Amino acid sequence: MNIVCLDMEGVLVPEIWIAFSKESGIPELSRTTRDEPDYDKLMKWRIGILRERGLKLSDVQDTISRIDPLPGAKEFLDALREETQVIVLSDTFSQFAKPLMKKLGWPALFCNELIIDEEGYIADIRMRCDHSKLTTVRGLQSIGFDTIAAGDSYNDLEMIEASKAGFLFRSTDQIRKDYPQYPAFEDYDEFLAAIKDAL
Repeated sequence: MNIVCLDMEGVLVPEIWIAFSKESGIPELSRTTRDEPDYDKLMKWRIGILRERGLKLSDVQDTISRIDPLPGAKEFLDALREETQVIVLSDTFSQFAKPLMKKLGWPALFCNELIIDEEGYIADIRMRCDHSKLTTVRGLQSIGFDTIAAGDSYNDLEMIEASKAGFLFRSTDQIRKDYPQYPAFEDYDEFLAAIKDAL
């Protein structure tokens, strides 16, 4: 029995923080897990910048409401779900992801939560578990699933390495160079065909 585990940002939807960086005019917020492998460090740094600039959760959500899935992403996801079960595994947060999941037809999503203070600022993060993508993949394997995993960033590599098949999708040149053992795709049709072959 197979189950496919997909990263969300960069694979199905644009990077939220890059979009917010452009809208807010704060270029340093464009850093993502493609640049900083330590997600906890990255998020604490982002939260600090938001507070310094007086930006609240609602400001980020306003940008997210205007983000659409990557062209072809919903069709890819629909076609993949006709073949097998799919879970979106993301380090994002439920307060960010909901409008994006609606536009993708409500796929199953495992993510984290933001802790919001009384003024509406992001105060902290509540991670679902340590190494959430790897832990989830191992949990699925422990109940009888063979996992196939795909992502674009450093924080996806653990689940890719632990799965029976792993792929990079629209990743960076550096990650593709450092991990040549994983087939890398830029096009949804080729990506879908490769996953089907691995099922």
